[in-house]
Amino acid sequence: MTLASPSQLARTGLLLLALALGLVACSGTSNLIKPAELAPNPSLLGARLAWTAKVDPIDFPLDVKVNGHLVALASSNGLVAVLDGRTGAELWRAKLADAIAAGVGSDGRLVAVLTRQNDLVILESGRELWRHKTPAQGFTPPLVAGGRVFHLAADRSVTAFDAASGRRLWTQQRPGEALVLRQAGVLLAVGDTLVVGLGGRLVGMNPGNGTTRWEAPIATPRGTNDVERLVDVIGRVSREADMLCARAFQAAVACVNASRGNVLWTKPASGSVGLHGDEKLVFGVESDGKVMAWQRADGQLAWSSEQLRYRGISTPLAVGRSVVVGDASGLVHWLSRVDGALLNRMATDGSAVVSGPVLAEGTLVVVTRQGGIFGFKPE
Repeated sequence: MTLASPSQLARTGLLLLALALGLVACSGTSNLIKPAELAPNPSLLGARLAWTAKVDPIDFPLDVKVNGHLVALASSNGLVAVLDGRTGAELWRAKLADAIAAGVGSDGRLVAVLTRQNDLVILESGRELWRHKTPAQGFTPPLVAGGRVFHLAADRSVTAFDAASGRRLWTQQRPGEALVLRQAGVLLAVGDTLVVGLGGRLVGMNPGNGTTRWEAPIATPRGTNDVERLVDVIGRVSREADMLCARAFQAAVACVNASRGNVLWTKPASGSVGLHGDEKLVFGVESDGKVMAWQRADGQLAWSSEQLRYRGISTPLAVGRSVVVGDASGLVHWLSRVDGALLNRMATDGSAVVSGPVLAEGTLVVVTRQGGIFGFKPE
């Protein structure tokens, strides 16, 4: 981790400092702790590898974006691509001159990424439409929705742009803690409200002008130093209708009513990857690799599985009768939604699964650190 004094921050014009991704991007495997030994694969759930594809290596907080059968993703060296999730066929790819820091956002037509030179870049069918230089680095994929592009920066500013022209529509800025996580935060649309993770809070904003409609505290900063006080809300979130469930880094999981902005429940939790769920349960992974399930209605613990501890587990995905996670060795694990028992396990290319698995019209899509893309279909 690199730290800077307040005077250094002032000289660079930054309000916040990013933590190294390697400290927090996943519930990683320590060199001093032996990963849990894997039980034999019971193969209780049928699945097959339907297709594979390839992009370049990925070393940033990638969010794979799915719109119907379209799967948009990017690699660190500036490659942006859209695939057909049903077949793995590449629909288009583009190569930017700059390395990518965060992405991707997409509405199915436009694709947005952030470069390490702080450029917000919008593409359509592989052609760059426009780019805008932002005043601070960003680690959260842009949101493309309602004819606008929304950008959350590391200085905790939120900016809206016209998607067609790139014209800036509004910017809202608020102060926060001295540090920010170098990983994807929360930026999504719920009805006519823009929901943003700002520090340890979910904030509902008017997408037309950025004014605040409500604030819901997920966790309150505590501790004696800036690192201990980090409680940034991180993506992905679990949404069912107006109910959003989110994680505050190493502090808590909570569910919020996104219409009224009130917190429905909160539970202590120590994890650094996002959540997923269904109408009954919310699934998450703790920093030691325990896979957890909470009751969506009241936050009570439904079950906990320790069979993947210290294996560097990804954000989970609830699909069918299973919860799917990837690990740091490129294995994909299907766990039972009922009790977390192992149902199946399949391999990719031996490098860590990045982001979390996604679902594209019945195909489970997994992306690895080496840029391997794997499409699995249930049998």
